Order: sequence, then C-alpha cells, then structure tokens
Amino acid sequence: MADSRSLICPLCNANAVVDYWSETRRGSNSRDYYQCCLCQLVFVPPWQHLPAEQEKVHYDLHENSPEDNNYRQFLSRLADPLAARLHSGAKGLDFGSGPGPTLSVMLEETGFTTEIYDVFYAADEAVLDRQYDFIVATEVVEHLSQPGSELDRLWAMLKPGGWLGLMTKMVLNKEAFSQWHYKNDPTHICFFSRETFDYLFRSWGVTAEYPANDVILVRKETQEGCFGLKDTVV
Repeated sequence: MADSRSLICPLCNANAVVDYWSETRRGSNSRDYYQCCLCQLVFVPPWQHLPAEQEKVHYDLHENSPEDNNYRQFLSRLADPLAARLHSGAKGLDFGSGPGPTLSVMLEETGFTTEIYDVFYAADEAVLDRQYDFIVATEVVEHLSQPGSELDRLWAMLKPGGWLGLMTKMVLNKEAFSQWHYKNDPTHICFFSRETFDYLFRSWGVTAEYPANDVILVRKETQEGCFGLKDTVV
C-alpha cells in the first residue's frame, strides 16, 4: 500500500486516512482500500481507478432493462417507499440511469415525470441545471471518484421538501469486507457504511430513513444549513 498520509478522503476531504484492506487478484493487479477516520468511507486510491473507456466497456455488459421483472423487483425496494412519500405531480431525476434506464420508467408509470442522466449513456448536462422534487441514484455512489462533490451537487438540485433516494450495498466490518463480492467489481471504488451516510447527512442538517437493506431516503427540509462536505478539512 502507498503511504496513506498522502491521501485525501474523496467524500469529506479529510486527510486522516488509514490502510483498510489490500489484495492481489488472480490475473489482475492488486487493489488497495483505505478508510477515512472521520467519515468512515472506504475507498480505492485514484491511481487504481479504471480509465473511463474501460469503465464503459464494463457497463456495456449490463443487461438490465424495463422488461426484466427481477430487475424491477430489485428497484422496487427504493421505488415503492419513495413513491409513498412523493406528492402528486412530483418531478424527478434518475442520476446514473445506466444503459437500460428502468427506475425512471417505473416512476413514470406511477405518475411521476422522471428525467435521466448518465455520464456514458445520457449525458445531457442541461438536466443538471434544474431543480427537482426527487432525485434517485441506484447502484451509483460506489462508482463515484468524487462522491462528496457529486452528492453535494445532487442535494443542491433538490427543492425544499424534496427527496434523495440512494441504493448501494454497505460496509459492515473489515472481516465481512475481506469476503465481500461487492468490492471485486473493478468499477466499485467507494464503499459507504451506515456511519458514513449518517456523517454525510449530519453535514446537511438532516436525518435519513433506511426503509430496506441498502436503501436510503433523506428529505431536504429547507435550504438553510445545507453546507455540504466540500469545506470539511482535518
């Protein structure tokens, strides 16, 4: 592992970072994981991230689509509790919609107009300049190289009273992490725990709900007091 003292946490910008896990995979280079002592994020260092073109090749292999009932059932763990909290006519954004947008289709079917954005498949930057009643990002945050700035941006795009819905598998402990299949995806570079999310949401002045495993919902009460993480330095 490299000297962790040279690393900055990509979520909260703290420089209190320690070694967490390291492994060598058969037929591939080794990969290292570090943990922030402040927000508890576990992350892969930037020099071990895939180039964008290789990252897209990996995503192109995904076969998710609105016709896949199993995928719909998976997404319903977020879609159902979110829809129950939205007001009639709410309009939102599916951030990181992927090669086969499905959650947006499900929400549209429920009566909620939903834009899509994906850096590889639907890169219309205009949708990032709008305000929304809800924003969803399913199986996205683990791919972000700069999750702090990206999540702060999404939070700023929400209207007061709006909902942010996230879905990602969470770190439990180091022993479980050592056997965790989720870390083996080469495009997964940031790993959140409940403690990490709670740290993030405290910086926004809000408290999250966890309606199902790997599902996070948080409501933006007001615009005051939402400072984000970009100013956090240790």
